[in-house]
Amino acid sequence: MPIIEMHLLTGRSAETKSRVAKAITAAAAESLGVSPDTVRIMITEHAKDDFYVAGIAGRASDRPAVATEENP
Repeated sequence: MPIIEMHLLTGRSAETKSRVAKAITAAAAESLGVSPDTVRIMITEHAKDDFYVAGIAGRASDRPAVATEENP
């Protein structure tokens, strides 16, 4: 029985979570050669302030781009 754990930031609708769960179930069942009825998915949601990238809270897309030589 495959058990898949997914972490998401809060804010997605039940319909969106259901859609991703169905897609992941189908992919896992096919690639592992198991029945979809045996696939379990646990979604844990986190507040934006509980998620850090490079030591900074929030999604990377919420922050201005950092200037680099390739991206002045």
